Amino acid sequence: MSKKIAVFPGSFDPITLGHIDLVERSVDLFDEIIVAIGINSSKKGLYSLEKRLEWLDVVFKKYSNVRVAHFEGLTVNFCKEQKAGFLLRGLRNASDFDYEKTISQLNHIIGDGLETTFLISKPEYSHVSSTIVREIIKGGGDVSSFVPEFIAQEIEI
Repeated sequence: MSKKIAVFPGSFDPITLGHIDLVERSVDLFDEIIVAIGINSSKKGLYSLEKRLEWLDVVFKKYSNVRVAHFEGLTVNFCKEQKAGFLLRGLRNASDFDYEKTISQLNHIIGDGLETTFLISKPEYSHVSSTIVREIIKGGGDVSSFVPEFIAQEIEI
């Protein structure tokens, strides 16, 4: 039987408690999970790639089957390179479902049968997104309820 490898792609700018929850709930579902930062050259991140990779390394170091990576280009191409047969995605609401359903169908076609596994966000994380957290940070607000404590402390400095 081949290894069940899943890629959890995102900007993770910054990683949120919702992202972490999805990975933690998935570690027993897959042999390996690759938490991968997708680099979009047309988007300027709030935090550097190096900082985001560092945060991901710290957050997931306790899981032997979670690996951190980054990629440019199409997610399906990265999945092929990694021999991953699954994408891991979280759904917070109906809007996420509509968007993610379309993307998963396209990925299945161009990704040679790449399957997307969806996990429903826990209610306490259904309102949290990196986009909203970035806006709070830019406005000087407290993000300690949305990101790991060590990240919140780094941001406040």
